[in-house]
Amino acid sequence: MKIFNTLTRQKDEFKPITEGEVKIYACGPTVYNYIHIGNARPLCVFDVLRRYFEWRGFKVNFVQNFTDIDDKLINKANAEGITVPEVAERFIGEFWTDAKGLNVREATVHPRATDNIAEIQGIISALIEKGYAYAVGGDVYYRAKKFGEYGKLSHQPLEDLAEGASNRVDGGADIKEDPMDFCLWKGAKEGEPFWESPWGKGRPGWHIECSAMAGRYLGKTIDIHCGGLDLIFPHHENEIAQSEAANGCDFAHYWMHNGFINVDNHKMSKSLNNFFTVRDVADKFGYEPIRYFLISSQYRSPINYSVDIIEQAKNSLERLYTCRDNIDFALKNAEEGGEVPAFIEERKNEFIAAMEDDLNTADALAAIFTLVRDINSVIANGAKKATLEACADMFDQLTGVLGLVYNRKEENLDSEIEALIEKRTEARKAKDFKTADEIRDKLKEMGIILEDTPQGVKWSRA
Repeated sequence: MKIFNTLTRQKDEFKPITEGEVKIYACGPTVYNYIHIGNARPLCVFDVLRRYFEWRGFKVNFVQNFTDIDDKLINKANAEGITVPEVAERFIGEFWTDAKGLNVREATVHPRATDNIAEIQGIISALIEKGYAYAVGGDVYYRAKKFGEYGKLSHQPLEDLAEGASNRVDGGADIKEDPMDFCLWKGAKEGEPFWESPWGKGRPGWHIECSAMAGRYLGKTIDIHCGGLDLIFPHHENEIAQSEAANGCDFAHYWMHNGFINVDNHKMSKSLNNFFTVRDVADKFGYEPIRYFLISSQYRSPINYSVDIIEQAKNSLERLYTCRDNIDFALKNAEEGGEVPAFIEERKNEFIAAMEDDLNTADALAAIFTLVRDINSVIANGAKKATLEACADMFDQLTGVLGLVYNRKEENLDSEIEALIEKRTEARKAKDFKTADEIRDKLKEMGIILEDTPQGVKWSRA
């Protein structure tokens, strides 16, 4: 598999640290609010990455954290007159409502920053001992310029990074040795949550949390670190600096970053009143069209959200569901026999080729829709049982890797409608087409649409 590696700025052949195993760290949400559709893109994209590796036979250790101590949580707690843990618990719960709605699987581990304070303090102590960090005024800062490779992920010269350093919400500008230095430990302010430390009461900075959690659950060097494009600098750049200075080895071999989401061709922002939470969109369109939309483009490309595009996603999903229902219906009436058609392996290989090319889900979907066309063709030609079973299996495998077609429900008809369908079938056998047409019209008025197929009568709701 080839992965576009932000570190090397090219597609690199993926070679795991341990044969047959993959260690992935994905930056998770800061749990102070509902997740928005921008947050949902990495959730869905890297869920697909994990599913694909597992489908290909890898053992995947997938870690995704919760940032449950941060200025944003403190501000939310103060505004609502509750505690920071209460804010975190509430929005972790809301996260799971949306994540499960999007069919995002639970990670191997979902660590919380507040459960890793000892590990955080251990790294900070190591960095101070090695001269990469210094304590001042109750805070601890990292000497960015001491790390010789600082900037290797964002590929920016130090002077450009220094110019942007003031945009980081670190505070302490008057006590830092250098503007580029970033905070590892924040001294406690009145009324804020805190932990005891060798540098006084305080709490961890944002960047150090992920270094500690990745190290604890995946080891000093991991295979893949992923997240949104906006995290490259400063967050991921700082993770590298901290982890590699403390441990003396590479932090991650591959860095994957997904592109931004625009709304109606404008950057999503609250000030433009075009800021949508996943819950907002799901209430109108359901969760699955959101997932489809988020994986329908190559993950590094910017994508544009609009009502029309979500409607297109719904229509595409309808084609997938119709195909799967047609397979089930055909299987109920299929004759024994048949064979695995050649197109099954062809479509699987097309799907694999797309996914091996830097997780190209757009081309992978194209392979699935070609499979749908093939399946519809063999059903129309009266395929036998073994053929249909092979079609069903491959359809389920490929859509399952993308996490789609997960809301299938078996719907039953009431006895009156079943009796009418049976009566119409008998009328057609007796060539009483007038009665058959009258029953069809009556069923249509009742919201039941009939379709005569080579495998029998198929019904659907209008």
